Amino acid sequence: MSHFELHAHLKIRPGQLEGFKAQAAELIRITRERDTKTLRYDWFIREDGTECEVHEAYVNEQGLFEHNMHVLEAREVLFRDYAFDHRMTAFGEVSQQFRDLAIEHAGGMTVYSFLQGLETTAAV
Repeated sequence: MSHFELHAHLKIRPGQLEGFKAQAAELIRITRERDTKTLRYDWFIREDGTECEVHEAYVNEQGLFEHNMHVLEAREVLFRDYAFDHRMTAFGEVSQQFRDLAIEHAGGMTVYSFLQGLETTAAV
């Protein structure tokens, strides 16, 4: 696995779907304009408009830290006004620094270690 990947799950506050969408667009705009190590930042909304999944991939873990610095204020607005119950899932090697960040911003995370894939086989 040559990059750092994670999924974020959050719930949308009742009656706030349109505001949520606008704030998500703002986060995407900031990411597009400022990030240099982000490979993927895709937002998916559940059909009933109550939950969201964000699929993220970065060149490396430092790319996530860069992204976090860029979107900090906009993300605070998202969770203050439009979303709650933030949970994260990370895939691959995760540093203690990132684990601490996940505790601070999402109440922790679930981590899956890489087993194997099309390009690389993990040591067994």
